[in-house]
Amino acid sequence: MKYQRIRDLREDRDWNQSTIAKMLNMSQTGYSKYETGENDIPTRILIQLAEIYGTSIDYILGQTNNPTRNM
Repeated sequence: MKYQRIRDLREDRDWNQSTIAKMLNMSQTGYSKYETGENDIPTRILIQLAEIYGTSIDYILGQTNNPTRNM
């Protein structure tokens, strides 16, 4: 599974992979493997990404096209 949405969300903010990797306290290479689908995204990282981007985990995973978080 390729995680296109996290790439799109990152690029919409004009961030490079190193920028988001630093926010997640990980290497750029490790983060890159999430975008390409080489590695599955751990729950902890999914939660962090949803918080950073202000969206839902379902949106990141492609389960919905609605990026709004339900609180």
